[in-house]
Amino acid sequence: MPLVVPGVTTNDPTVQKTEEWMNKLCGKTLADHTSETTFCKSDLPQPTRIIKPGTMVTKDFNPDRLNVHVGEDGKVSHVIHG
Repeated sequence: MPLVVPGVTTNDPTVQKTEEWMNKLCGKTLADHTSETTFCKSDLPQPTRIIKPGTMVTKDFNPDRLNVHVGEDGKVSHVIHG
């Protein structure tokens, strides 16, 4: 029987996809190839938005869209679906 802790574990597939992408991308830079410190942009799911500091984005909600937030240093800080 799996351990289920309210607020910590979930069976929501969107949350699971977000956590999976967070584990793949957090701390890496986006580039044209994949390595230990980079992730290839072409391997991102579609639709995806890469959001840099100061970038204006629409507030429409698309649960299938991956929003990749990149910090000033060019590294992925976090990702969300929406």
